[in-house]
Amino acid sequence: MFPLSSVLFPHGALPLHIFEPRYLALINQALDDDGTFGVVLIERGSEVGGGDSRFGVGTTASIVRAGIVDDDRMAVLTVGTERFEVMEWLTDDPYPIAIVTARVDAEAAVELTVPVAAALRSWQRVAALASELGADVGTAELVLPDDPIRAIWTLCAVAPLEQIDRQRLLEIDEPEVRADRLRIGLDEQAEVLEARLSGGLG
Repeated sequence: MFPLSSVLFPHGALPLHIFEPRYLALINQALDDDGTFGVVLIERGSEVGGGDSRFGVGTTASIVRAGIVDDDRMAVLTVGTERFEVMEWLTDDPYPIAIVTARVDAEAAVELTVPVAAALRSWQRVAALASELGADVGTAELVLPDDPIRAIWTLCAVAPLEQIDRQRLLEIDEPEVRADRLRIGLDEQAEVLEARLSGGLG
């Protein structure tokens, strides 16, 4: 298990620069096994040194590439695969270990095309406003996967939200609720950006 100060979503990319000895050991062990490990958001504390408090829902990270930077550092690229829930934390020696169970999405209660399209429009609005403020947001012409579940996760991954808000999205089991909550969060972010553009916020 790798507690971090950022949320990893399924299908999202997570580059890591590893230098702490226990996490170097974790990555080497993962590479010797199936190339996966768990990522959870730190609730309180820091990534380095231990003693942190962690959220109970995280995402499995699959190592795509890993290379040695120098004798005591590694550069690792991972991608999120599936969610899990921590049932019990075990030891932090030599690195954090936990017993987890899969966290599976509920079956969508509605057709997802409409909520996905609404969330995409909200993201495009945020991207356009951020661009007006001089932020490098890439392109507003985001191409989403055809699968609506994966499309929602893709939007979650690129949404410029606070980490606690991203964690709440990760914890939602109903895809349509997740898409709606994402849209609301993006619309709130757009209001902040519009206020900045109009001079209402510094």
